[in-house]
Amino acid sequence: MAADAVPNGHAAADAPPPSSSSLVFLGTGCSSAVPNARCLIQPPDPPCPVCSQSLSVPPELNPNYRCNTSLLIDYCRDEGAHKYIIIDVGKTFREQVLRWFVRHKIPCVDSILLTHEHADAILGLDDIRVVQAFSPTNDIDPTPIYLSQFAMDSISLKFPYLVKKKLKEGEEVRRVAQLDWRIIESDLQKPFTTSGLEFVPLPVISSTGFSFILFCYAFFLILYSYQVIHGEDYICLGFLFGRKSKVAYISDVSRFPPSTEYAISKSGGGQLDLLILDCLYRTGSHNVHLCWDQTLDAVKRICPKRALLIGMTHEMDHDKDNQTLEEWSRREGIYAQLARDGLRVYIDL
Repeated sequence: MAADAVPNGHAAADAPPPSSSSLVFLGTGCSSAVPNARCLIQPPDPPCPVCSQSLSVPPELNPNYRCNTSLLIDYCRDEGAHKYIIIDVGKTFREQVLRWFVRHKIPCVDSILLTHEHADAILGLDDIRVVQAFSPTNDIDPTPIYLSQFAMDSISLKFPYLVKKKLKEGEEVRRVAQLDWRIIESDLQKPFTTSGLEFVPLPVISSTGFSFILFCYAFFLILYSYQVIHGEDYICLGFLFGRKSKVAYISDVSRFPPSTEYAISKSGGGQLDLLILDCLYRTGSHNVHLCWDQTLDAVKRICPKRALLIGMTHEMDHDKDNQTLEEWSRREGIYAQLARDGLRVYIDL
């Protein structure tokens, strides 16, 4: 496995070897992305160094410029054909396409996987049409999109025009993304295959509280039976994939169910070649995400060969904190670094 690099550690734009698979980090930031707009329109005293940097360093040269967390899998099949699979399409998807699809010469998206139905994972769905073939009559093959039933129910309310329905008499065809919605179960024993690559869904706990669907359900119960639902755990999906090299991608997590941690740990299902894991804050903790200390504790328990951290806020300074992680890596014997937008990692899948 190798990460491409140029001076200062920024992602290179070279085309990959024709027979190589790779992972492209389209986004490595939190839901609000980095820079945090508040730091720029209401500057703190002293100014936030990470956000201030965005005013003087172009985003493509700034490892602290982070879009919503998203991963593109460039899967080179045995016959040499490339398939492009993306995990999550958040609020910054269009920007990621313009910056990284162009730079890395990604022509399309063949399949989509969604971890959950929050804004930073799905609000780019409307822009999927820009990575599909153009047809004024929408006469194209829809892109398979894999998600949980819970996410499907929520998206049907948020994007009803993206959920295929028969046209009413006299209704005109609209140019929208064409999507083939496929429900997956959050069951480790039920993998699925898309674009030739097998994925194992990894259910993890991401938050506690109401989503929009649960709110509607609770309101229904209040009206009709005076009962409410409190403190429902929110299940988010990660994904395990790769036959030759094992990769686990877990972007939104606060704790692991025992079965999930066993499946991806060296002492359980076998050592991962790469763990891509949530890491929100540099200090303290958060009720819906792992933060620095909790993330590194999880990396030690799971014990992959390599870990790349994602989902960071503006508390994280890429170069400074990676120096700290280099010391941690030498001490613990596990390579760990913050990922960055545009990073391309070549890996044999």
